[in-house]
Amino acid sequence: MPGRGLADVRVSAQIELGLPPAEAWRRLLAWEDQITWIEDAVSVRVLTSHRGGAGVIVAVRTRVLGVPLLTDHLEVTVWDPPRRLVMAHRGVVRGVGEWLLQPAGGGTRFTWTEELALPVPILGELVLLAYRPFMRRLMRRSLLNLERMLRHEA
Repeated sequence: MPGRGLADVRVSAQIELGLPPAEAWRRLLAWEDQITWIEDAVSVRVLTSHRGGAGVIVAVRTRVLGVPLLTDHLEVTVWDPPRRLVMAHRGVVRGVGEWLLQPAGGGTRFTWTEELALPVPILGELVLLAYRPFMRRLMRRSLLNLERMLRHEA
């Protein structure tokens, strides 16, 4: 469980978006469209009847080192529009992801943080530590994809 041991791996990335937080929130939470900017997402499906608020569960098919390998189930645990979204990873990978949106000039500072653990002692920690540089690069590229997409749609 994140926050409880040495096996936690934390990765964070940040970017400035040229739209106000409410509009950024709306675009970020278009669940199925996330595959257009999140580098390692192959598909995103909402599994609950409601699409917004605490308790929403999404299934994200994810590439690991370029190979579609895992389907991660994520549950929204904090829904605070247009400021903060926290999702718990409920699949093989455990942990939390947080999206924080803060006003910045005329736009939004978007910070994406993942704190993850694998439930395999020692080996899980080593795997995540080895994967962390790839994850950091994926998150940064994803945020650049998002920024480019939003700029071209403006």
